[in-house]
Amino acid sequence: MGKSRARRRFRRAPFSPAGPDQSRDGEGGSEEEPAAELLEKLQHPSAEVREYACASISKLLQQQHVIPAFLQRDVVRCLGPLLMDHSLGVRETAAGALRNLSACGGFEVCDDMVTKDIMTPLVALLKECSTGLDANQLSPRKCREMNKNYIEDIANEAINLLWNVCECNNTAVYIFNKEGCLEAVLHYMKKFSTNVDLAISVANCLQAVTEDNPDLLSSFNASAQQVLETVMLCPESTMKHILLRTLIAGTIWNIKDTIPPGSLGSMVNAILKIFSEALAVDAGETIIRMNEAEKNRLKLAAEAETEENMSDVIDNCVLSEDDMEEIPKGKVRRENDISDLLPSDKWELKEVTALLTAQQTALEIIVNMCCSEDPSDDEWEELSSSDESDLFMENSYNEGSGLLMSPLCLSDEVNSAFLNNLIPKKILEKTAFPNSVALDICMHNPSWKPLIKKLNVVQCRALTCLHSILLVSDVDCLGGASALQSLAQHLSQLVFSKMELPTDTEFLEAITSALRALLQTMASKNISQCMTPEQLLALCEAGIHSSNASVRVNVVSILGISGSVLAKGQDTAETLKMIGKFLLEVAMKESSLVVAGEALDALFDVFADGKEAEKAALQIKLLPALKEFQPVFKMRIRKEGKGQYSTDQLCVLDNVKMNLRRFIAYQETLGKTPT
Repeated sequence: MGKSRARRRFRRAPFSPAGPDQSRDGEGGSEEEPAAELLEKLQHPSAEVREYACASISKLLQQQHVIPAFLQRDVVRCLGPLLMDHSLGVRETAAGALRNLSACGGFEVCDDMVTKDIMTPLVALLKECSTGLDANQLSPRKCREMNKNYIEDIANEAINLLWNVCECNNTAVYIFNKEGCLEAVLHYMKKFSTNVDLAISVANCLQAVTEDNPDLLSSFNASAQQVLETVMLCPESTMKHILLRTLIAGTIWNIKDTIPPGSLGSMVNAILKIFSEALAVDAGETIIRMNEAEKNRLKLAAEAETEENMSDVIDNCVLSEDDMEEIPKGKVRRENDISDLLPSDKWELKEVTALLTAQQTALEIIVNMCCSEDPSDDEWEELSSSDESDLFMENSYNEGSGLLMSPLCLSDEVNSAFLNNLIPKKILEKTAFPNSVALDICMHNPSWKPLIKKLNVVQCRALTCLHSILLVSDVDCLGGASALQSLAQHLSQLVFSKMELPTDTEFLEAITSALRALLQTMASKNISQCMTPEQLLALCEAGIHSSNASVRVNVVSILGISGSVLAKGQDTAETLKMIGKFLLEVAMKESSLVVAGEALDALFDVFADGKEAEKAALQIKLLPALKEFQPVFKMRIRKEGKGQYSTDQLCVLDNVKMNLRRFIAYQETLGKTPT
């Protein structure tokens, strides 16, 4: 297990609710009454009332605690038929409500929506909108106020709903394939030059439906691929366009099996060029710049509003009562006006969010590029999961050597494109902590505060990316021994630069995974390591208390790698004693058999050979401790193994059990048993 690697494939993060997040913690009161009243209004003969009811439901469904009340009243079957309502306004708000239900309700709700046949009206709506996309059907209100195509607005909500349900439900993907939805969806993509928001929604949906969907590949003919290539080549440099190109590049990677072999190299290079451009943008500087732009915009808007108000005061002074009756209706707020339910225009914030999403997406796809394609989706879980079941370890190692038997390797096309586009360098830059000035801006601006989490996620994804590249790249491609030593110093600074050691689970998993891969690479090439034993022990002391089993596996593996290197040196017995005691305690007290097995494997590595290791093993009474623990470990595997661990994990644990027996026999032949 000490020679194992945790292969990680990122699943896409679905769910994009419409409108601002309205969730509120700790709110009490019954949700039954508003749910019943609003659902009843969906049947009202007035389209305006139905539209208002849909918009109100859409806003409420962003609060997770109200969703059960709506589900109990069959909200899906109430809203579904309204997707084909004769009123375009009702269609849009109904689609928005269903989108929010799918986004905020999660996987189970999406499954329920498909079971209740939401796909039938949704597919019909998508195809009808696609047919009418070029008809320039405008809503009078929207035409006057925003000059926006109403059909495109409806399509945007519907595509987001489709994205969410297809992300969660295989039946939805099957219906997508069977009903030929790809043609309609690609037709929307052709509007990317005039409606980038719609194009981004389509790109998100495409990336979701093309992932692990071989039945769809035959639909990507030359015409379909041409649409995607056109978007990839668009020259616009806004953050939204960077996100759009990144998502399309991810889609093309998903359908790479349709690319002729002769074009594969240029395709991979084009994809990584887009990723490189996305990663090259400094998110911290972008936040600072966009925040300043927002301040200036709001200042100008406030000044313009003040001037308008002064003008209104002057006008009102000369208006008679008859004149008041002639004021255009647009100046008077209707009782049922839903404008306050729609998201406000925060284009600067949206630009930064688009950039961070693009960078996260690029990093996740790069990780997937480094992964083998053979494991099934069920074996991969989201990085941020702390559930032990997400710890899938494929372990294949050469006894005693500490080296992988079958290391991953990048194809020549991918490896060449990585280097040509400076991907390792760009990834390394993203592993740094976020800009402190940008963090301060976000911390003191409530609407910008969610960006802090996004900045941290990008850093964690970069560390995971670094881990993957270390596993699959040759040392020379990474810059040689000096570059790896500099990298070790950089990672140690990330861990030890602050007063307290990191405690964030996601960051700990990412940084320990990267360190583990780096130290293993350096040890295999006899490159001297830069982190002191005291630093490593401090990190492991912090990591072993993490709730995430992956973190605990990583830290004991790190100790095993470092200890095996120290065992070859001089005057290291005292340090080896500390490492041995730590690993013994983990093996005997750890609740997870996977972590306990990793600790035993680390012990085998540290105390396999060397005079200093023999001296330390004797002083900590390693042999009697292991002999006493051996039957306990066997019993735990027998009792806890089945039902709690995967077949692969059980195979690894059986291997550890066998190695424990061999290690004890080996120690006994050295005559180390104390009298």
